This record gives sequence, C-alpha cells and structure tokens, in this order.
Amino acid sequence: MIFGPDPNQETLVLNMGPQHPSTHGVLRVVLKLDGEYVLHAEPIIGYGHRMHEKMGEVRTFPGFYANVGRMDYGCSLSFGHGFVLAVERLAGIEVPARGEYLRVITTELNRIGSHLLWLGAFLLDLGAFTPILYSFEDRERQCDLLEHITGNRFVHSYMRIGGVCRDADDRFLEGTRAFVKHMKTRFDVYDKLVTGNIIFRKRVEGVGVISKDLALQYGATGPVIRGSGVPYDVRRSEPYSVYPDFDFEIPHFPEGDCFARYRVRMAEMQQCLRIIEQALDRLPEGPVLAEKLPKKLKVGPGETYQAVEAGRGMLGYYLVGDGTDRAYRLKIRPPSYSNLSLVGELSRGVLLADLVAIMGSFDLVIPEIDR
Repeated sequence: MIFGPDPNQETLVLNMGPQHPSTHGVLRVVLKLDGEYVLHAEPIIGYGHRMHEKMGEVRTFPGFYANVGRMDYGCSLSFGHGFVLAVERLAGIEVPARGEYLRVITTELNRIGSHLLWLGAFLLDLGAFTPILYSFEDRERQCDLLEHITGNRFVHSYMRIGGVCRDADDRFLEGTRAFVKHMKTRFDVYDKLVTGNIIFRKRVEGVGVISKDLALQYGATGPVIRGSGVPYDVRRSEPYSVYPDFDFEIPHFPEGDCFARYRVRMAEMQQCLRIIEQALDRLPEGPVLAEKLPKKLKVGPGETYQAVEAGRGMLGYYLVGDGTDRAYRLKIRPPSYSNLSLVGELSRGVLLADLVAIMGSFDLVIPEIDR
C-alpha cells in the first residue's frame, strides 16, 4: 500500500522515479523520509510491462527468439540460452558440441560486458565519472566481438533451437583471445582506480548489509546472494550445457554489503575469462546447428523447467507444450524481481544517498522485472 503523510511526524513522501537516473529504467520507488533518512521504501513496478510471457504463448518457438534478449538488455544471451535449452529439453533435441561451446563463449563474453556496464553506471550513480570511461572502453571491445558473430552490438539474438545461428570464424576466435589477454591486465587498473579509492570504500563498506538468512528468505540469487557468503551459481549447482567441462570458481564474500557485491562481480569477470580460455582451447570441430530439424517444430505434450545463471542471478523458464508449434504456457522467473524485493527491508533508517548505493549494488534491470 502506498502510504500518506503521518500527521504526528514531520515526514516527506518523495517519488524516486519512474524516470530517476539511478533507477536505470521505469522503476518508481515511493520513499517516506525523515530529513535525509529513509523510513520506508516501496518499489512500484509495471511501468514497462510488455506481455513477453503471453507473446511466448501466441508466437511459434522460433518466433519468440527476438523477445528473450529484450528482457535483459545487459546480458541478453543468457535469456536466449535458457529459452532454447527449455525447448530442446522438452523436444528431445541434441545440440552439437561446437554449438554448445559457442553458446558458452558468447554468453560469458556477454556476462563480462554486463558487469562492465554495471561497473561504470554504479560508480556514476555514486558521483564518480572517470570509471565509466574505462569500463566502456573495455566493453566496446566486447561489443565489437559479439556484433561480428551475432550481428548486433547490444540486444543479441544468436541462440537457436538446436544450436546457434552462425559459426565462429578466425576473426572472432583470434579477437576473443586478444580480448581475454587485454582484460587480464585491466583488473590492476580497476583496483587502483576503484577498489582502493577511499571515497568509494566509505560509500559502500558496511552499507546495505544482507545476512545469509535474509538473502535466502527473499530468494535472492546471483552476485546478491554470493555477496552474502552463499556460493550458489546455477552453472555449478544445477549444471547445464557444457559448463561441467570447465574448471572455474564461484566467488563469494561473507560481508553482505555493497562492497562485497562489487567484489563478487569483479572476481566473476576473471572467472568468465577463465571459462572462455578453456572453451577456446577445447572448441571442437563440426556443425553448430542440429541436423534434420523440422521446419515447423512441435513440442510436447509435457512440461519442463530450465534454470540458467544470468548476469543478475538465476533465470528460470517453465514451459508447457501441448503438441503444437507454440507454448501452451510460458512462465519466466527473472533474478531481478526477487533481488528488488530486498529494497524495502534494507531501506529502513538509511540515508537517501545510501539507498542509491544499495539499489546500484543490485544491478537491477527493470525490463526483466516487468517483462
């Protein structure tokens, strides 16, 4: 319920959004303030609702390809990966090994780009302009690679039922190796520029602390729960695709504050590079798309649930097929929705400036919440 003024207390009701720069989308947060202190915060969602789930039920399975990437513009390939895996599981389609390896390489590149986008925007929300120039310089290299193989710099539609739409050429493979080599040298730069910056540390250390139990109660996933000391990552906890072939760690820190969530994402980018290197070294030859796929794919009857690790946490697709060429029911579980639910719990008694830091540390993508 949206609250009104309390006649017994000098308070102010303030709308943060739905066009506030720090909400990074059409999110409205109704704040009850006592001076600079937040007494209560209530997120109001739905301003960008586009009926993606309903469109998934009226469009054919291939006709839904373009929708999935538009739910999470920052890490669109994870959303595409989860959707095609759900359809393939229900239809019993086996994907060629090279196709799965290319899915992993491109998705991990996209995850790095997503974290770099968050890094620059998060520091900009806190008043630091310089880091976004560095993070976007690195992100442009990643965009160049994904544009070459997918045809788009931002919202990618590369995954196909049965594999991927295009094979990797030498330009992409060599460019990806060069990008990995370049990025390995950049973390020292970010450590000096951001991690060790005393102003940044004062803004994020001890702010927005989420205990392990609280994170579990709210169903938080991704860097949010890993920043509270829980090493839960779908790629390791519920393995899918060819992730079991790779050796990588799940960064997690017990402090539970904004700084811990920052450290998780910085460490995750290094693990992404580790996965990409292994995938490039082991990339098999062969086709990238399953052969003899029907022109009109019919799925079911039956139901399945497929979870993947998206840029912001666990993404789930619940799919019911009825033997036709489209879903009878499609339900999507995005990570940002559960993570956003923590805002009201964490906002009580914090400074308004700290609420900006807390929400920024969640890396919320509003289109995946509204869908």
